[in-house]
Amino acid sequence: MPGTVDAFHFPVLFADIGGTNARFAVLEHPGAQPYYFEHIKTKDYETVADALATAILPQAGTPPRTLMFAVAAPIGKDRTPLTNSHWVVEPMALIERFGLAQVMLFNDFEALALALPTLTLDDIDPIGTAAAPALDNKVVVGPGTGLGAGGLVRAGGSWVPVAGEGGHIDLAPVSDRDFAIWPQIERLDGSFEGRVSAETLVCGSGLVRLYQAICRTDGLPMPHPDPAGVTAAAEANDPAAREAMELFAVHLGRTAGNLALVFLAHGGVYLAGGIAPRIAPILKSGGFRAAFEDKVPHSAMLSTMPTGIITHSRPALAGLIGYARSPGNFLLDVHDRLWG
Repeated sequence: MPGTVDAFHFPVLFADIGGTNARFAVLEHPGAQPYYFEHIKTKDYETVADALATAILPQAGTPPRTLMFAVAAPIGKDRTPLTNSHWVVEPMALIERFGLAQVMLFNDFEALALALPTLTLDDIDPIGTAAAPALDNKVVVGPGTGLGAGGLVRAGGSWVPVAGEGGHIDLAPVSDRDFAIWPQIERLDGSFEGRVSAETLVCGSGLVRLYQAICRTDGLPMPHPDPAGVTAAAEANDPAAREAMELFAVHLGRTAGNLALVFLAHGGVYLAGGIAPRIAPILKSGGFRAAFEDKVPHSAMLSTMPTGIITHSRPALAGLIGYARSPGNFLLDVHDRLWG
């Protein structure tokens, strides 16, 4: 089919490049076991090419023929600057410098979506008891520095990854407490007016905004200026911090439920990133799941959709590896993302 790939040139070197860390793996051939490298800090290297030449390729054994990268940025035509890093990925320059056959780029949440069919029960910490059909639409949501989301649609016997900006959908007040707190929420532009997006509240800095809004509403001091401080205070049973954590779970549940409706995600909604595993007890305490299912007139349908926390240590790399092994299982247009 035009615009798709039947096979890649091996060995393939994979990378999951975020604003702070870059993680790498290599696959010698489709049936091989991947070798994972120690992750590196992007700040320690001037360019991605320098990082490859200095830290990764000397350990890779046989020189790779293909580079396959997941990047925390929108994919550009000839160059892709990372959103929260000084690195810029220029595929043709990498091909020329390292004698490659191919370079392929993915958005990081596309790569996470690609991972969903490959994850096992050992890679998912369930929230609730609903069981997932193996072959049905799925969604991944990742609260971290920001809030990312991606879909994986089952169509015509293939998996179709769908990238988007689902973290920026609107959130609205629902409970009386929400209506009291909402005017005290600092928006992304620093004001206290206008819409509240999911990312306004459901990310690391969003937890702090939520905590501060609770304190403003109740006339309390705000001694905790960062997510770690709010989390530690919640664990010490500080009432405002504890409520912030509980409401964080509720708003994440509402967001996940909204995306489940958009995609009819009977295959489940899965939480990625570093925050969800750290707050698993709060996510499992009931508020997340109740908010997820609170979607009249479709609450009964949402109650059958599973939710869980991805516990795999390198899920984006797992997604890229699964795609490289069996690209025919996915319907993915490679136009403007495959060079060489």
